[in-house]
Amino acid sequence: MKRLCLDKNQVYSGELILVNGDNPIKKMISNKNISLVDKKSNVYLNKTVDYMLKELLFEIGSRDEIIYVSGYRTLGEQIKIYNDSIVENGEFFTNKYVALSNHSEHQTGLAIDLARNDINIDFIRPDFPLDGIYKEFREKAPHYGFIERYLKDKENITKISAEPWHFRYVGFPHSEIISRNNFVLEEYIEYIKDFKYSKKPLTVKDKNLNIEISYICCENDKNWIAIPDNSPYTVSGNNIDGYILTLWRT
Repeated sequence: MKRLCLDKNQVYSGELILVNGDNPIKKMISNKNISLVDKKSNVYLNKTVDYMLKELLFEIGSRDEIIYVSGYRTLGEQIKIYNDSIVENGEFFTNKYVALSNHSEHQTGLAIDLARNDINIDFIRPDFPLDGIYKEFREKAPHYGFIERYLKDKENITKISAEPWHFRYVGFPHSEIISRNNFVLEEYIEYIKDFKYSKKPLTVKDKNLNIEISYICCENDKNWIAIPDNSPYTVSGNNIDGYILTLWRT
């Protein structure tokens, strides 16, 4: 076993951070993990998200049917989009579809808005149909770490209207668990807290691997945990009060 130190600041970074109206971005996103992924639409994304998204689009055979609309946004860009929408669409509409600055997933580089390729594309509410290749995208998205973030029947939880065009990268197997249980990210973050580190983890099987997921409460500036030698793992903050450990065992 080896010991791993989790810094308090790590609570606010990682693929599973919850960013919404109640939980703003608390740690500046490093630009070194953000890259230009589509010159035509000038869209930037986290590098891992870009890779997995392209793999997904390749599997479903998408060429020009699905296009990027909006990915990573700077703080200044998010402020401008919100203010412009207030002027053009009014406050009621804007608060349904556009997050306040530092409360937008787009500022993390982990979210992407997609659209059906068409002549006229609505930047705020792009058309992403429920059938055809778009349906296939949704069905296979969890295998690549993506979830449809804002669901119609969960608007009372997310406080955002349904956005069938907005997808969030959370990583596998979290995406599979979320989709299988019809969770939104808010529900999943709470659900995982039942599987506390050093007690009984949530275990899912993937081929010949057992994947163990557990929650670690941030109690101190430095939090120590033990990790098995030679076992791949990831740790993500939840942006609230702790960390989510994902451990792969053969």
